[in-house]
Amino acid sequence: MACQQTTQCHSSSCFLYAAGLVLGGAAIGYFIGFKNGTKKARMNTKIQLGNATVIDAVDAKDIGEQKGFCRCWKSEKFPYCDGAHVKHNQETGDNVGPLVVKGIEMQLCKYRNAKRMK
Repeated sequence: MACQQTTQCHSSSCFLYAAGLVLGGAAIGYFIGFKNGTKKARMNTKIQLGNATVIDAVDAKDIGEQKGFCRCWKSEKFPYCDGAHVKHNQETGDNVGPLVVKGIEMQLCKYRNAKRMK
C-alpha cells in the first residue's frame, strides 16, 4: 500500500510508511552483512588441502644451526619459510613472520661456551 499523494504532502501515515520501509531495509541489510561478515577466513589456501589437519615433523638433528618455519601458509618450501610472508604482510597489513628454531648443535655450543666462561 503506497502513500497516495494528497494535499498534505508529508502526512504522518506517509512518513510512518516510508520510515518503516527504510528501517526494515536497513535491518535486512545489516543481518545479511553480519551473517556474511562473520564467516571464518581460511588461512591455508594451498598446502595439503585434502587433509583434515596439516602435520609435519622435523627431526631436531636435521635443523642444523637454525631453521625458519612458515606460519603464513604461503611458502613454496612449506614447512620451511621462504620469505613469502613479506609479500603477504605488504598486501594485507599483517605482521606474520617465521618461527625460528635453533638446532641442538647451536644450543650445545652456547652451553659449552657458557660453562667455559665461568
